[in-house]
Amino acid sequence: MAHGATGKGNDQVRFELSAYAIDPKIKVIAPWRDWDLLSREKLLKYAKEKGIPVDFKSGKKPPYSMDANLLHVSYEGGLLEDPSNQPQDEMWRMTRSINEAPEKPTNLSIEFSKGDPIAVNGKRYKPSQIIEKLNKIGGTHAVGRLDFVENRFIGMKSRGCYETPGGTILIKSHRALESITLDREVVALKDDLMPRYARLIYNGYWFSPERLLIQKLIDESQLHVNGVVKVRLHKGNVIIIGRESKKSSIFDHQISTFEDDKGKYKQSDAEGFIKLHALRLMKNSKRLRSNH
Repeated sequence: MAHGATGKGNDQVRFELSAYAIDPKIKVIAPWRDWDLLSREKLLKYAKEKGIPVDFKSGKKPPYSMDANLLHVSYEGGLLEDPSNQPQDEMWRMTRSINEAPEKPTNLSIEFSKGDPIAVNGKRYKPSQIIEKLNKIGGTHAVGRLDFVENRFIGMKSRGCYETPGGTILIKSHRALESITLDREVVALKDDLMPRYARLIYNGYWFSPERLLIQKLIDESQLHVNGVVKVRLHKGNVIIIGRESKKSSIFDHQISTFEDDKGKYKQSDAEGFIKLHALRLMKNSKRLRSNH
């Protein structure tokens, strides 16, 4: 296997950990580490000499390092190596700036089945088509730009800029639907596990037993995440304006209403609930007072 990742980034770790998990005997060729290609300028020169096309117009300054796929575009290097520098407007490829975004917002409805998006505005699409559609609409409304300093697995900090309009819309919509379809403690457990799950993937442990174990729990949690979420896109914002799940919602309006609930919820029960939870606080307060 040959890859073009540098010896400083996380990609080399992700590629190779996955490769070794699939085939422990695989041979890895990494020109950035093994050959005399220690800078982007040398790499561009090599590509030019060998007739390898590069999606960049040569100039005096080094290019950004750019990686693009269906879900996102990432940018590193060049001007971005100094975290105090503002990214140039012409760098961004998937999204408009907030100033260029339309003054009129766009409303969307996104339908989910078992946690997966299946339709936009009532029309069903393949998963890849949903991402493409939301990338286009979200990018028009300046949704999905990120600029932050990350902590690489190998130990250094690195500043990166990212564009993921479709992903930003989906994660906010998905979380909104979970708010009415998942039990409180399931949400809390999932929130605890999300950073660890993300870190496993970020560090290249996709095929690790712990990632596969957490995946089973996540898959189980999504069985009832069914319904439709309404969102409004405007000037870089994804605003949730409604969510509905006809068959999976555990939101009970009769219980949560501030109006007459017809006896469905006995409010006086709250007194005992509060006193039970206050018991340890009262005991601790008494001890503190006695020590003074």
